[in-house]
Amino acid sequence: MTIRLAFITVIFILGSMFNLAGAAFNLKQFDDPKHAARYEQLIYQMRCLVCQNQTIADSDADLAKDLRNEIFKMIESGKSDQEIIDFMVARYGEFVLYKPRVEKKTLLLWAGPAILLILALIILVWTIFRRKRGKQPTVEQNALNKARSILKDNEQ
Repeated sequence: MTIRLAFITVIFILGSMFNLAGAAFNLKQFDDPKHAARYEQLIYQMRCLVCQNQTIADSDADLAKDLRNEIFKMIESGKSDQEIIDFMVARYGEFVLYKPRVEKKTLLLWAGPAILLILALIILVWTIFRRKRGKQPTVEQNALNKARSILKDNEQ
């Protein structure tokens, strides 16, 4: 009897988890399949401002649902993709785009990793070159040289 109860509990929990996973993405019904494709593409381009690391397609936050509804209404009213994106950026800022545009104000965001990589390579090459060129004796090498000189003095 206990095993049956445990089995039913596990099935119930797993079923609840799968139900919650499907709740985030609510595909709207369009008359035109092109509109549905545009809708899906747009909701994956927008960031959930509440979750911040999810698209509005993946988020179950109330704001994400509102944004999906807003995009649905704009597509139905005949707005172009660029008009929808411009509206969202004007209303919520550049952060609403999951992949920000390359502009003057986002240039450091796009170029930053490359700049850091180049800087790290320069420091690495400079450090290696300095070590090979300087070849300063280490503490052990200094102690060994001192011991050799003491042995030579004792032999004489």
